[in-house]
Amino acid sequence: MSDLDIDTFLKVDIRVGTVRRAEPFPEARKPAIKMWIDFGGEIGERKTSAQVTRHYTSETLVGRQVVAVVNFPPRQIGPFRSDVLVLGLPDADGEVVLLAPDREVPEGGRMH
Repeated sequence: MSDLDIDTFLKVDIRVGTVRRAEPFPEARKPAIKMWIDFGGEIGERKTSAQVTRHYTSETLVGRQVVAVVNFPPRQIGPFRSDVLVLGLPDADGEVVLLAPDREVPEGGRMH
C-alpha cells in the first residue's frame, strides 16, 4: 500500500450512528442485512446493507451504534440503494465484526 497524507485522510468522513431499523435482505447475492442508521441532525438517517449475518441479526442490530463512511457516493445493490459504508474487521474466519465505540457517544460524531 502507498503512503497517505493527512489531507487525503481527512477527506474521508467517518461518523458514528445508531441503527434505528434493520431487516433481512433476501434479494442480496450473499446473506446480508439492510440497516437504517441515524447520524443525527447534520446528516440524518442513511441506509446501507452489510454482509454481517454471521454475528448479527436484524433484532440485535437495532439500537447498536456503528461507524460508517458517510461521504462515499450512493451504491445500488440489487433493488436497494446504499448511502453509507459501515466499517468492520474480519474475525478469525473472515466474517465481519462491526466497528463501534466502546461506550455510547453522540450520533454524528466524526472520527478523529
